[in-house]
Amino acid sequence: MSRNTGSTWKKSRRLGFSVLGTGEELARRNYAPGQHGNGRRAKLTNYGIQLQEKQRIRHTYQLSEKQFYNTYVKASRRPGVVGENFLVMLESRLDNLVYRMGFATTRRGARQLVNHGHILVNGKKVDIPSYQVKPGTVIEVKETSKNLKVINEALEASLATVAFVEVDKDAKKGTYVRVPERNELFTAQEINELLVVEFYNR
Repeated sequence: MSRNTGSTWKKSRRLGFSVLGTGEELARRNYAPGQHGNGRRAKLTNYGIQLQEKQRIRHTYQLSEKQFYNTYVKASRRPGVVGENFLVMLESRLDNLVYRMGFATTRRGARQLVNHGHILVNGKKVDIPSYQVKPGTVIEVKETSKNLKVINEALEASLATVAFVEVDKDAKKGTYVRVPERNELFTAQEINELLVVEFYNR
């Protein structure tokens, strides 16, 4: 299985976008990594702009290129707006919802919890991070894993969750209430998923 490794902070600085969603990476150094990172940046072509937007979204969800493209292909076959279908499918991944519910501080950490079998979906163990969760599904931490330090620390650090999930922190259980709306994920100024559609359709 391929792994998306490397420094998240360097990726954020190179793309000019906080892939962790905290903004800390850019607050410290608002320029690209490397010896000439603080110099003048070359103007991007249309292809470069599309590629940069694809990389922003891909690194935000911590996916390999193959995983990202396969998700796009599936989204393009669904009825409706391709770009919005794509974002909804990314948000409906099991590892992402574990992160959204506050059981992990990062999506990478959430993927590890799923891979190691700490997460139950409707009472059954699911260890596939890309598993597509349907609205109404209950996601919880396995009983024998509820005392894990990493999960408890993540829940303590989590101040609020998104509106499309409900979480009982004491029971370490949550529900994927509904499909998220577009404006709940990113603002139009942050990302433009249409550029990703154009990139793969060129």
